[in-house]
Amino acid sequence: MINFFYESGTDPLEETKLSSWLSNVISSEEKSEGEINIIICDDQYLLKINQDFLNHDTYTDIISFDNTIGNQLNGDIFISAERVIENAVIYGVSIEDEMRRVVVHGVLHFCGYKDKTDEEEKAMRQKENEKLAMFHVEH
Repeated sequence: MINFFYESGTDPLEETKLSSWLSNVISSEEKSEGEINIIICDDQYLLKINQDFLNHDTYTDIISFDNTIGNQLNGDIFISAERVIENAVIYGVSIEDEMRRVVVHGVLHFCGYKDKTDEEEKAMRQKENEKLAMFHVEH
């Protein structure tokens, strides 16, 4: 089950479309869907999580906490709506497209994809693009 939560007065997402798409993304990676919580928040909320849990004193667009068990994906994905909006402007894409990219990025982490090295980051971008294309075909 994919759950959505909103902190700091952020606007709700298209939950039904996103849930359906993410379920298909998970299946396409031959994984099963457990409980995935997507928490949309602001910069300050996510900065505090970054400081408290990762000892990083920087703003970020996403932090994911993976609780996957075997092939069943479980975890929490925290996303800063403010970072998503800023990144959409920087990259010249819609806010909705950037939000989908960040959400699927978190799910792909649960699938086992990393992005610490240049090679891993390149593979992650390719997977993001592949999964984003699935959204546009479905909807």
